[in-house]
Amino acid sequence: MGQDLLVGVDVGTGSARAGVFTPQGKLLGRSEQPISMRRSDANFAEHDSEQIWSAVCQSVRGALAEAGAKPVDVVGIAFDATCSLVVRDTAGAPVTVSRDGEDRWDTIVWLDHRALEEADECTRTGHEVLHYAGGVMSPEMEVPKLMWLKRHLPQSWARAGQMFDLADFLSWKATGSLARSQSTLTCKWTYLGHSAEPWRHDFLQEVGLEDLLDKAALPQTASPVGADLGALTDQAAEELGLTAKCRVGAGLIDAHAGALGALGAFTHDVDTIDRHLALIAGTSSCVMALSAEDRPTTGVWGPYFGAVLPGVWLNEGGQSATGALLDHVISWHSAGGEPTRERHLAICRRVMELREAEGLALADRLHVLPDFHGNRSPLGDPFALGVISGLTLDSDFDSLCRLYWRTCVSIALGVRHILETLNTRGYAIDTLHVTGGHTRNPLLMELYADATNCTVVEPLTPDATLLGMAMVAANAAGLYPSLDQACIAMQQGGRSRAPNSAARSAFDRDYAIFLLMLKQRQAIDAL
Repeated sequence: MGQDLLVGVDVGTGSARAGVFTPQGKLLGRSEQPISMRRSDANFAEHDSEQIWSAVCQSVRGALAEAGAKPVDVVGIAFDATCSLVVRDTAGAPVTVSRDGEDRWDTIVWLDHRALEEADECTRTGHEVLHYAGGVMSPEMEVPKLMWLKRHLPQSWARAGQMFDLADFLSWKATGSLARSQSTLTCKWTYLGHSAEPWRHDFLQEVGLEDLLDKAALPQTASPVGADLGALTDQAAEELGLTAKCRVGAGLIDAHAGALGALGAFTHDVDTIDRHLALIAGTSSCVMALSAEDRPTTGVWGPYFGAVLPGVWLNEGGQSATGALLDHVISWHSAGGEPTRERHLAICRRVMELREAEGLALADRLHVLPDFHGNRSPLGDPFALGVISGLTLDSDFDSLCRLYWRTCVSIALGVRHILETLNTRGYAIDTLHVTGGHTRNPLLMELYADATNCTVVEPLTPDATLLGMAMVAANAAGLYPSLDQACIAMQQGGRSRAPNSAARSAFDRDYAIFLLMLKQRQAIDAL
């Protein structure tokens, strides 16, 4: 092709994806490979990091083939991933995080909740680091997982010599560099990127991790997002199907990469970017709000400094199970079956038919609290439980469709709860930029506008998360003078949907019931 090309890699919960982009942000080719996850019970989930790396390599090769791109034309690559914890020994070999001792399973998946007690212990310290984590430590962060590992698998802790967030592990596999991204360390390791003393050793000592920096081979200073970590090693270049001239950019947590791709058009004006919320929605959902100054918000992670863009603050809310919750509803219901994409779409079609007859009154006495896997935001309660009110003896397909519809409503109302909380802290959010798997669910895309009363923008790029990583790769390769300039040059615009004003009163009523149910659950739990 005779031009500089870029590769973005996105590792989610169930698959690794790669895309080949032009310096103008056009996607030329994309490929996806599944990754394995082992679940021994509801709170334990593990990956095999070597299998993830293999899936990444296959995805990159597949994307190059689809794009018809030559390896020598690719000048930059960058990796994002879920905030899963990879454990290696000093020689770089896998160290088990599993109770059965099999070294293959060396990665604790982000959604793993084995460290609930340790997270609660961190919260009870009341330490300053919690001020930059929403006031509450989540079991999805790395510190509680590390505490659990040290206490419950002391032999693994003794063997450990390197520990990584998954995105940093992929950069290490690619370059051999032990550099860590400010995105990962700030958001999951209690690193305070805005401070002259970013690691708070008194906190680490208080939670029993005084040896963490040595055991994990952590740097004293994080690398800014998009920093050039060096060229691919010869081995990594061969495995990825690229060349050793390709530069590697310091990556991000996957949802943060989605925020970069979705909000890239607004990075030139940090003072007004706080009107825009990035909603990265798939198995779980993350909401990303950027601002020029720190805005502490209880129950919302952050404020994080430089976690998406250097010099910019981030507040991150989330819902631990959204797409996963809809899958669960289908599997759980007697008329459900396997929660395939075709099954979801069949249910969506039937919901639309039912609504033609019943309108917004469809199942309006059926109400759901979607906290089946805890409430990440804005309550910050990993022990929260889901609630369904208004069940009957119906068990046919239409009863499944009604429950599915009202579960979708509850997911959208959960987003409204987060953004209204953010708006009390100085934000003025009126636009949601949605990317991820939910863009393929017509019910959710409609509800995100109508139930929140916000304009919803769907990025025109086929994959905003991969685009975000291509922006990072472009910065590392030196194609643009800064990451924000790469974002502005490569953003692809979006398609807008305004809220339906006629639906507002119905969803205002639903939201009032939603808030009342939260109070009722709290009262019941207190008895």
